[in-house]
Amino acid sequence: MKQRVITAVVALIIFIPIILLGGVWIDVAAILLAIIGLSEIFIMRKRIIISPDFFISSLGIIALVLPDGAFEHLPKYLNRFDIFAIAIALLLIVTVLTKNRTNIDDIGINTLAIVYIGNGFHSLVAVRGAAGGLALLGYILVVIWATDIGAYSFGRKIGKHKLWPAISPNKTWEGSIAGTLCALAGAAIYLYFFPVGYHNYFLMLLVTLVFSIFGQMGDLVESAYKRYYGVKDSGKILPGHGGILDRFDSLLFVLPMMHWFGLL
Repeated sequence: MKQRVITAVVALIIFIPIILLGGVWIDVAAILLAIIGLSEIFIMRKRIIISPDFFISSLGIIALVLPDGAFEHLPKYLNRFDIFAIAIALLLIVTVLTKNRTNIDDIGINTLAIVYIGNGFHSLVAVRGAAGGLALLGYILVVIWATDIGAYSFGRKIGKHKLWPAISPNKTWEGSIAGTLCALAGAAIYLYFFPVGYHNYFLMLLVTLVFSIFGQMGDLVESAYKRYYGVKDSGKILPGHGGILDRFDSLLFVLPMMHWFGLL
């Protein structure tokens, strides 16, 4: 617990100024986090990072993470999705050049990782870059962090009924419900002082309920592929917390949803 707290404090000291500064700072941070997350997928699969498919995948993930404005000086027929498509074509060529040592299954997983991680961190950049983006990003961080802290704290103390033991044996229904209630309480306070999103306060609380639930689903998704690959944590870069994907699993699921709900 002590190690978790120390790591969290250090991470916040680094992360919060980047959020406040925004602009190129959060663009660079999102790219670095996405590439580290991609490397964690490779390491979980026991794939070599210093390899053509990792570097090409990194190109694809950078193209997806960057804000749309980063490509405004390119020809109009070449946008970030075109660069992503070029990266996928290059990955497919690697299967030929390596005589299937890197095979189509590897490329399929790489492509999924690029989209999953790249789109999630692109949404982080997009939310911060939107009008009123700082307050909006603050709202979603409150929702996710309150959910995580509530689920972890109450789950340890009162959790008795397993939520999904085949995927994540430590999570409980009591912790999950408590996490959502904490998210609603945190959002209710935050929205009172920093109204964002819809003008209807209670509608935003309903959206908070959805975000909290899907944030926990993002956590379970990460637990599922970690269990599949037989690892406890996605990485070791954050002592006591695991890897980047361990800390951003919920956000990678929820941040894109903010666009779907018309909050961007």
